[in-house]
Amino acid sequence: MRILRNFLRPGWISLALVVVGFAAACFWVLAPWQLGKNSQNEHQNDLIKRAESAEPVPVAELYRDGRPITDAEWSRVQLTGSYLPDKEVVVRLRSVEGSPAYEVLTPFVETAGSTYLVNRGYVTPEQGTALPPITPAPTGQVTVQARIRASESTMPGREPRTEAGAIQVYSIDPVLISRTVGVPLAAGYLQLTDGQPGALGVISLPQLETGPYLSYGLQWLAFGLMAPLGLGYFAWSEIKQRRANASGTDVPPRKPRERGKQTREALAASSTHRESASARGVIGSGPTGDNGSNQKLTDRYGRERT
Repeated sequence: MRILRNFLRPGWISLALVVVGFAAACFWVLAPWQLGKNSQNEHQNDLIKRAESAEPVPVAELYRDGRPITDAEWSRVQLTGSYLPDKEVVVRLRSVEGSPAYEVLTPFVETAGSTYLVNRGYVTPEQGTALPPITPAPTGQVTVQARIRASESTMPGREPRTEAGAIQVYSIDPVLISRTVGVPLAAGYLQLTDGQPGALGVISLPQLETGPYLSYGLQWLAFGLMAPLGLGYFAWSEIKQRRANASGTDVPPRKPRERGKQTREALAASSTHRESASARGVIGSGPTGDNGSNQKLTDRYGRERT
C-alpha cells in the first residue's frame, strides 16, 4: 500500500489524466474521423462505378419531393425542358486542373414543371480578363443528360455579388441561388455530361482512390494503445525500483552529515597509526647516539632488525 500511495502524487495523477484523455481522443475522435473519411471515399467510388455502368433514367425516378433519393449522387438522368438564360449565375474561385476557372449555373425548367439548377461546365479567364465571354444556353426545348450532384454549403460572409455584368456566387447552394434569382429550385444540382446542349468545359469525374485515410486511422488506433502501455511500463519500473530499495538490494545514498562523520573517523585512525609507527624504536640508540639523527633515520628506514 505504501508503494501504491506514491502514485497518488500530483505528478502521476496529471500524467494519468493526460494519457487517458489522449487515448480517448484517439479511439473516439481521431481514428473515427479518418476511418469515416475513408468510408466516404469508398462509398463515393462505388456510386461512381455503379453510375458509369447504368443507363440514364428520367430525372423523376431519382427525385422525391424535390430532393434526390438516397445514394442517387453521380447517377445519370435525362430530362426535357428549356433553360432560363436570364437567371444564370457563375461560381467564382474555382480550379480546373490547377488553373482558375468559373463554373456556369443555369436553371432548367423541365416539362413536368420542376426547375433544376444545371451546371453547364466551366470557362477559363483569359489573361487580363476577370470573366471571359460565356456561350449562351440554347433557347427552346432541349433534352439533356446530366449527373446528380449534392448541394454545397455557403460560408458566412460569402454572399452573392454582381460583377462584370453577372451574378457571382462562391458555392453551388440551390437555396441561396433560388433566393437570389427568384426561381424555386430543386435540391442538389445537375452536372452536364460531355456533348450535351449548352455544355461548356466538361468537369471530369474525381479519381477513384480512397487516399491515405485508412492508414491514418490505424495509426491513431495504434497511438491510443501505445499511450496506456507506456504509462503502465513507467509505473511498473517505479514499483520495481521502490521494492528493491525497500529490500536493501540497492543501498540508498548516505546523508552529507554521515559522510562527514565517517571522513573524520578515517582521518583520526590514520593519525593514530602514524604515531604508533614512529614509536617502534630508534636505530643506533645508545649513550653516545645522536637522538636527533637517529630519530631521522628511524623515520626514514624504521627500526633496526636483530
